[in-house]
Amino acid sequence: MGDRLRIEPLDAVFGAVVADVAVARCGPHQITAIRDAWNEFGLLVFPGQHLSQSEQDHFARQFGELEFVATALTNIGSDGTVRDPSHPLVMSLKGNEGWHHDSTYMPIQAKGAVFTAEIIPAQGGATGFADMRAAYEALDAETRAQIAGLAAFHSRRYSMDRAGLHVDAGAASASRLYGYDNSEPPLRPLVKPHPDTGRPNLLIGQHAFGVSGMSDEQSEALLDHLDDHATQPRFTYHHEWSGGDAVLWDNRRLMHRADDWLEIAHVEHPGIQIAVPADHIVGVMGQCHVG
Repeated sequence: MGDRLRIEPLDAVFGAVVADVAVARCGPHQITAIRDAWNEFGLLVFPGQHLSQSEQDHFARQFGELEFVATALTNIGSDGTVRDPSHPLVMSLKGNEGWHHDSTYMPIQAKGAVFTAEIIPAQGGATGFADMRAAYEALDAETRAQIAGLAAFHSRRYSMDRAGLHVDAGAASASRLYGYDNSEPPLRPLVKPHPDTGRPNLLIGQHAFGVSGMSDEQSEALLDHLDDHATQPRFTYHHEWSGGDAVLWDNRRLMHRADDWLEIAHVEHPGIQIAVPADHIVGVMGQCHVG
């Protein structure tokens, strides 16, 4: 197998399928080519990988230090039974059905992630992605001028409460909900240049609130307007998983969401995510972040 990648763009404004490569055994030249394609397309789909957890972690480490290793995203308990919808972990996963960037509520925003398909639901379970670069470029001049220099706070507690998924602090701590106990929400710009391409991207999503200099009502109206604009079908792609798929995506450019997978009983989210802190990278069926 040579170093050259076979790349086929998706039928979307971003994303591509990368064929004829085994990501668990990529050499340095292939990793460089993958990184270049990742910066160009934002989302890369690698069919037929069937990665183990250690292989997924190893692949993610080619792009940066892991924020955390592969961790299962599942509504199935350790005893093999389906958790009740009121369980804090299930409520947390349900919260992933809103459009968001990962870890914007943490001190360092994730750079990206890798999802891999492990258990495929009989129906549903797709993962949606939305291109914040294309969405920003499609804004009218008046809106661009309005949001230039503005910033918003990001909080996972805020997004879950607004979605009607409140978890009290004790239950969140007992269930180890990631990022839920961050008492100092970070302030992030609404428009952020990509550190590798230099092109501006919207930085919004369900975790964003409290735009500086605005009332709560004004802030909410502006952020909802931007979210509605940025997640129009023309800016989105919804990946229907096949067994063995691995997906590498750029959290600095793309928002994502789980497409109603919790409506299907006895399912794990079809991907392992490894996310990365800002200026590092991400990667993993479960979740982990790269730093």
